[in-house]
Amino acid sequence: MASIDLNSDLGENSPGRIVSDDEGMLKVVTSANVSCGFHAGTPAGIQETLRNAIARGVVIGAHPSYRDFEGFGRTAMDVTGAVLQAEVEEQIATLSTWAAAAGGRVAYVKPHGALYNTIAHDEAQAAAVVAAVCAVDPGLVLLGLAGSLVLERAQRAGLAVAAESFADRGYLPDGRLVPRTERGAVLHDPATVAERMLRLVDTGTIDAVDGTTLPVRADSICVHGDSPGAVAMALEVRRRLDASGVRVAPFAV
Repeated sequence: MASIDLNSDLGENSPGRIVSDDEGMLKVVTSANVSCGFHAGTPAGIQETLRNAIARGVVIGAHPSYRDFEGFGRTAMDVTGAVLQAEVEEQIATLSTWAAAAGGRVAYVKPHGALYNTIAHDEAQAAAVVAAVCAVDPGLVLLGLAGSLVLERAQRAGLAVAAESFADRGYLPDGRLVPRTERGAVLHDPATVAERMLRLVDTGTIDAVDGTTLPVRADSICVHGDSPGAVAMALEVRRRLDASGVRVAPFAV
């Protein structure tokens, strides 16, 4: 039986900037990428999301980013390796402390936004993120874009890795995500998104925006918590996978 994880970026709400329905999403996903506070969320809100995830048996991942609260972590930044490593270490350690206080644990790390996209191809920043994960806990799994540089670097460093695909994002012909400023970057229709992900699980392929068929090996599917209609999309993806006999289960424990 085929098996795949379903994840979402959560813990990103703050007063005046409510971007996701964490409670609704936690009823659907098997893994939660929880903000560490640098790009979104508040300590109280993040800790509430952690408690709710633990109560539902959802596996917790740390979701570190650049220090970019104003830009929601979606602004690429030219930071030194030493600074980036220290800031990623800080974020993982903080979330791990909060998770432990709530009776749970962080099992994996998925970088957020611009950092996620940069380390898919930037050697120096990828090395800094990998070093940070190794320094905090080499038992953590690193979740990243399928086929990306950072996953190769992490494997060489001895980390376990998991490859991710995106239900609600468009792909370029080279396997990168379509920039959010361009047409076709974000998908919204639940039926289309669900059919796309079922095909991914069945065939290991996904269509790029130009119609190119891309081979994609994925251990986890992401539905962004801040996408319009995110819970409806996640529900439809989960329904189609369940109905097709696909086992939806976390990649990390």
